[in-house]
Amino acid sequence: MKNTLELDGQSLTLADTAAVAAGASAVLAASAWPRIYQARQFVERLLARGDIAYGINTGFGKLSEVVIPHDELRTLQRNLVRSHACGVGEPLPEPVVRAMMLHRANVLAKGYSGCRPVIIETLLAMLNAGLHPVIPSRGSVGASGDLAPLAHLALVTIGEGEAIYQSERMAGGAALQRVGIAPLQLEAKEGLALLNGTQAMTAVGGLAVWQALQLAQAADVIGALTLEALRGTPTAFDEKIHAVRPHAGQQASAARLRALIAGSEIRESHRDKAADPRVQDAYALRCMPQVHGAVSDALTHVRGILEIEINSATDNPLIFADAQEVLSGGNFHGEPVALGLDYAAIAIADLATISERRVERLVNPDLSGLPAFLSPQPGTNSGLMMAQVTAAALIAENNVLAHPASVFTLPTSGNKEDHVSMGMTAALKLAQITQHVEIVLAIELLCAAQGLEFLKPLKPSPALQAVYERVRAVVPALGQDVPLSPYIAALQPLVRELS
Repeated sequence: MKNTLELDGQSLTLADTAAVAAGASAVLAASAWPRIYQARQFVERLLARGDIAYGINTGFGKLSEVVIPHDELRTLQRNLVRSHACGVGEPLPEPVVRAMMLHRANVLAKGYSGCRPVIIETLLAMLNAGLHPVIPSRGSVGASGDLAPLAHLALVTIGEGEAIYQSERMAGGAALQRVGIAPLQLEAKEGLALLNGTQAMTAVGGLAVWQALQLAQAADVIGALTLEALRGTPTAFDEKIHAVRPHAGQQASAARLRALIAGSEIRESHRDKAADPRVQDAYALRCMPQVHGAVSDALTHVRGILEIEINSATDNPLIFADAQEVLSGGNFHGEPVALGLDYAAIAIADLATISERRVERLVNPDLSGLPAFLSPQPGTNSGLMMAQVTAAALIAENNVLAHPASVFTLPTSGNKEDHVSMGMTAALKLAQITQHVEIVLAIELLCAAQGLEFLKPLKPSPALQAVYERVRAVVPALGQDVPLSPYIAALQPLVRELS
């Protein structure tokens, strides 16, 4: 991934977003400047003629019929930002804030918002300096975009609000001064250009989808390790089976599983049907390609939705300088994103569900053929009994969180905004579910590695032996009961690396 991205309003990806969220910088592409200038010049000509246009020289929402005098236009934009900074709850994490700043700058770079280039340059200067506005996570219904979160972002650009710089929380104006960025004086249309759009939900949801895609691949690796520990058969991953049901994700998952198992001593030890009469495994093992693959396909679909959205003009009104038109519409409405994120939440939640079923098979001696709860001394020791309980608790919470947010609406703004998407709610739920899935997969990884201890001196495949050794680099084999929470936490970074 590139260290410095060029934003042109048309080609941003979730991979780019993840890179910038992790610290990469971004600049405005030279190709974007003419479009931005052209749209801004049209706005200024419109004002000079005295034409009336929504959001440029009128009030907002229910107040759209109120015409604002020319000498109050700056006050109008500043008041818009201040009044809409009404978010509550814990602040969004800094990587999400970085993604949000990136997405907003990219949308403005399309050249349909009518703002000056300095607006985009200021956002990118803050981003590249590591100056991150404090943005409360709650307050958006995803209708006229993510108004409250984006207002908190915009508030810092004008030298107000709060920001975090070098881990220190401070006033927004002090933060700008610290890094040598001049606060903006918003001109006509520019406050609205900063506030209208779906960039909070695409930032939260986009990073969650990116993480979820990685977890779907990691699940193949961890599931394969479990298959080895349970002496399962890879016959169900045969290429011929998946060729006659050619879902892309299923085929990719089966191919990964075949490669992961190749060369396994454990597999060779129970290939003889006389020694092992089992014909097929339980679904949680046998149907990994069908389930993991379906999750991957769903997430890939949602990724496509998000990559359209982060390169879309989501402002209102939109400035079509070539046609000499200012058009009011509803591109800020978050429904495409909300529906996609609800779909992603359901998909990734199911990845944890099948993982927990494999954990149960590992720790239950009636199903595994291994010592009870994977302890060398069950009875005196409870082993990994509670690891499965923790996974079950997370599954229960995921089941609640996976209920779609997009089916609910509550009118706002004097019933002018009478149908809302709840896209930010969908994004926040997805992010929480994804964190839970990562923990469940870490629990499975812990249990699968412990299960392999009882099959020694037999080894899994070379690929999976390398995974086992990476586990043992941070978590020892468990002989006696110990607190498991630190080990689960220690394995979460490894889960992220297994994709």
